[in-house]
Amino acid sequence: MGVTLGAATSFLVTSVNERTRWRRQQAVRWDEQRLSAYAEYAHAVKELAARYQMIAAARGLVSGPIPLEPTPEVLLELRELESRRSALSETLGLLGDTEANTASKTLDHCVWRLECLARDIATETEQNWDQAYLEFRDARSRFVERARASLGVSGAVARDVVWPVAWRPAARPSSPR
Repeated sequence: MGVTLGAATSFLVTSVNERTRWRRQQAVRWDEQRLSAYAEYAHAVKELAARYQMIAAARGLVSGPIPLEPTPEVLLELRELESRRSALSETLGLLGDTEANTASKTLDHCVWRLECLARDIATETEQNWDQAYLEFRDARSRFVERARASLGVSGAVARDVVWPVAWRPAARPSSPR
């Protein structure tokens, strides 16, 4: 009877340990996939916003980035970048948690707003580039915060670091349009 009890106990302990190990491996596997999805999506959105900012510079809406005229080649590149962003958004829907996915939807809306401004697409209300870009940056920060929370990364992304005034680029006069 003691041998049977010992064997049964050993079997139960081994089963619990194996199940715990399997769950831990699965959690790590999904966290790796989630990290990749969050990072790739954030990069795709940042790439789109940078291109829209360059087009906005060509239209005189903002100074700073290298102006980029919306040629057919540039518009094709934007379509490809948007397609990539959209596909990555689908991956987020599968892997991300509710808060990070909700933040990604807000970020999508902000990027589309930048597109409308940069490409001079009419909207229901008049919009301001500087305000739209600030809202984009805030939405991107919220997405990163939610993604980090989803991955269990604690603390702030970074501390504020003041860029010395002497290092800042001088404002370029924008061309009238």
